[in-house]
Amino acid sequence: MMMDFKVVVLAGGVSKKLLPLVSKELPNALLPVANRPLLSYTLDLLELSNLKDLIVVVEGRDAALEVGRWISAAYADRLQVEVATVPEDVRTAGAIRAISRHLTTAKDILVVSGDLVSDVPLGAVAATHRRHDAVVTAMLCSALVSGSLDLGSSGGKDKTKKPGRYDLIGLDPTKQFLLHIATGAEVGKDLRVQKSILRAAGQIEIRTDLMDAHLYAFKRSVLLEVLEQKGTFHSLKQDVLPYLVRSQLKSDVLLNGIPQAEENGNEKVISQSNQQMISQILANASEPTFHLRDINRDVIGEASHLSGHSFSSHNNIIDPSAELGAKTTVGPHCMLGEGSQMGDKCSVKRSVIGRHCRIGANVKVVNSIVMNHVTIGDSCSIQGSVICSNVQLQERAILKDCQVGAGFVVTAGSECKGEVLAKK
Repeated sequence: MMMDFKVVVLAGGVSKKLLPLVSKELPNALLPVANRPLLSYTLDLLELSNLKDLIVVVEGRDAALEVGRWISAAYADRLQVEVATVPEDVRTAGAIRAISRHLTTAKDILVVSGDLVSDVPLGAVAATHRRHDAVVTAMLCSALVSGSLDLGSSGGKDKTKKPGRYDLIGLDPTKQFLLHIATGAEVGKDLRVQKSILRAAGQIEIRTDLMDAHLYAFKRSVLLEVLEQKGTFHSLKQDVLPYLVRSQLKSDVLLNGIPQAEENGNEKVISQSNQQMISQILANASEPTFHLRDINRDVIGEASHLSGHSFSSHNNIIDPSAELGAKTTVGPHCMLGEGSQMGDKCSVKRSVIGRHCRIGANVKVVNSIVMNHVTIGDSCSIQGSVICSNVQLQERAILKDCQVGAGFVVTAGSECKGEVLAKK
């Protein structure tokens, strides 16, 4: 059944929103989550569903080269992957347009965000799509409760409930069919739903506690024709999906004769052209609420089964090659990577420390991410921060809610709060 499914993984590029945490050498897809590249979670999930013939779409030549090199090394004998380069800032619909010539033989297309961290079997999404002969199947998940636009914030207040940052999802009474979708930002005081949809469904349940997971199965012929004829459509979520949902009960569903899922002629029956699945998903970095620190915390915390690591009896992960000094403690929900060394009387809480780091004595790390090859001097304090690879923190530096770009040197005795520190 999966042979004529083409899988497209949209891996992004180097997002300006994520600077200085990303770079040409470390594009979005390779950001570390529990000391693994973010994209590995999506590729492993596809492999588990025996979906092994993939196109990974990357924005920008430099980012595509880095992603391609990593995939070749990590998945050489496991997946058949073609890395396709598209222009930067092309957005999701534009990315599919740019690779459309590679999709002509597939009956259906599974489009997966490269930053999806989930344990939902992707094969089940494909199977549901086929079972209903759907035009589009969209997976929904519970709205995230953690994260904020500020990637480094460690404040205690919930910053996720910002106006206009939720999805409005309309479901039929069986919760099987998607009748309405819009982001809060697109909706003013009035919520408008077409009469034809209300008549067919009988009633509609509007939900604000769900969000689009950026995982779609499309009927290829419909998707490509919509993208060809609707040149102003830039986003699968904001343009293509709402258009298909709005059009699902029209006799001429899509303009200019675009094919649609078969209807049975009875207006009282909801068209099966739009199918949804409600699933639990840990996090999705395409959302503005993406929070690198939170997603790391969750993967080594409540969702530790996704990490691919075995946790100790202390509910943490300390690589056998790591070295701890006297009276140094690594708390629950922490990770200490390969070859890293910590001096005496250090404390690590709810944090991930990468590979081959050198950490002095009396260092405190709380609710933070420290990437690879970082050097931290004696008596430093790091809280709520993200420290990129090859950073040097000289002795007695204090960081709170900071982002530190790769290779930066934080001078001795510095005290920084809420700052972005990066090479110029």
